[in-house]
Amino acid sequence: MDLPVVWFIAIAVLWTGYLVLEGFDFGVGALLPVLGRDDTDRRVMINSIGPVWDGNEVWLITAVGATFAAFPAWYGSMLSGFYLPMLAILLALIVRGVAFEYRGKVDDVAWRHRWDLAIVVGSTVPAFLWGVFLANLVRGLPMTADHVVTASVVELFSPYALLGGLLTLSLFLLHGAVFLSLKTDGPVRRRASRFAAGAALVVVPLLVGFLGWTQARSGETWTLPVAVLAVLALVAGAALVARGREGWAFTATAVTVAAFAAAIFGSLFPEVLPSTTDPAFSLDIRNAASAPYTLAVMSWIAVVALPVVIGYQTWSYWVFRKRVTRAHITPSVH
Repeated sequence: MDLPVVWFIAIAVLWTGYLVLEGFDFGVGALLPVLGRDDTDRRVMINSIGPVWDGNEVWLITAVGATFAAFPAWYGSMLSGFYLPMLAILLALIVRGVAFEYRGKVDDVAWRHRWDLAIVVGSTVPAFLWGVFLANLVRGLPMTADHVVTASVVELFSPYALLGGLLTLSLFLLHGAVFLSLKTDGPVRRRASRFAAGAALVVVPLLVGFLGWTQARSGETWTLPVAVLAVLALVAGAALVARGREGWAFTATAVTVAAFAAAIFGSLFPEVLPSTTDPAFSLDIRNAASAPYTLAVMSWIAVVALPVVIGYQTWSYWVFRKRVTRAHITPSVH
């Protein structure tokens, strides 16, 4: 078994799971002031992701941990090269998590508004920067022979990277709106359905533009149909949510996010971080991988642990599968 290939695929799958699951709760958080006309509506939206948002972040933790163990050179170069954007993402996730926990601690309008703003910022910043990050992985960065990234912060925000950031932000907003149409009822559900149908007019051109650019610069033969699938699923999702078929619509937008991730990692393979300075300086699955023994031990751990994690998260979604409505919210005093 070619363990470096196996672990590259495993990391791609972990990132895909993270983008699909965390993507919709980023969207919900960012849409808080757009779809939540009063405090009760906003509490409906927060409660729709309340039982699952922290579990969704496990996919990111696992993906980063797996990268550190399986491809330490990739981990070192990638995180050092993206130090400031990664720091911004980390701080945003911390602020967002604290906001979810503290928003309801004090029954005061100003208090809740401040934490609502923290949720919006803590959801919007990662939703945008993850797209910038993934686009730069495909585009590559200037690196020295010893794999030290020399890119400045400005170089990380190329037109291609900015397009990637705009795509993930808008796609997650759409994905989150479709989730709200599936998970809530009443005014929030109706507003979310209308927003999703309208947002598709923006997201589809962004998706076509970014995936077309990616395919032209580094795509493989098999990534073209994956890109087409992503676009078709997105169009189908928008049509389905407009017809009130929220379950199928959410499945379609999830397929779009998953196909987007597959196109990214498929275009990257077998490299893990291309060098724009000299192709000989690039990191690939061979020169970035850990020793075979380390990869073998990790594989056995994954065989045992991964089904447990997936099983627990599936159970959580099943337990909290019912719609959230205004009737479930206790009115605030203020």
